[in-house]
Amino acid sequence: MCKRPMPLQQAAEPNLTEHTLERLRKMILCGDLAAGTPLQERTFAERLGVSRTPLREAITRLITEGLVTRNTRGTPTVSRISVSEIVEILHVRRLLECEAARQAASVNSAPEDWLNFKATIEEFVTNERPNAVAHADFDFDLHMHIAKTAGSKLLAELIQGLKLKTRIFDQGEIPSRFQPGALEHIEIIDAILARDPDAAEAAMRQHIENAREAILAHIHRLS
Repeated sequence: MCKRPMPLQQAAEPNLTEHTLERLRKMILCGDLAAGTPLQERTFAERLGVSRTPLREAITRLITEGLVTRNTRGTPTVSRISVSEIVEILHVRRLLECEAARQAASVNSAPEDWLNFKATIEEFVTNERPNAVAHADFDFDLHMHIAKTAGSKLLAELIQGLKLKTRIFDQGEIPSRFQPGALEHIEIIDAILARDPDAAEAAMRQHIENAREAILAHIHRLS
């Protein structure tokens, strides 16, 4: 009996690829890998203790997310996000997330989840402020919960991709936004709990507008 030839390259185990993806994504979002850093396969496979296959698959996912691009030589490189791209991303986020907040306030969702988010915010404000990574994780989880509650898988996926691209600015880069951002999040949650779509949309719009102004001011200070 003839045996089937082995494939030239086997796919990595899903769990290993996901683990590698999460580690690389966190390194980018936390600033451990600066914009423009080349992701050489051999170097990072050794650094992460994995073979090249899961690393290659993880990098492909990061390219899809926009966190990594290929330079003129084809080398995957941590993306640089220009001011014009930030403006465009935040503009689209405002359109999508305002709609998500409106829809989230229009459905009959479990109040316990929203109350838990609100309690965590109040804990952040009244007690010791969380570190930058913990705060960014919470911010991401809250925005994604709103998007998923809206009930559209496509809407949630679009918001997730755009949020990842701007998340680096939530890593403690703009400490002056912590307190105002927390109060804005509470306002959004209260509107959703009250099932007031207009108020939820308005609160989200104000939140993203304020974040946009703070990010642009931060970028200009650095330039």
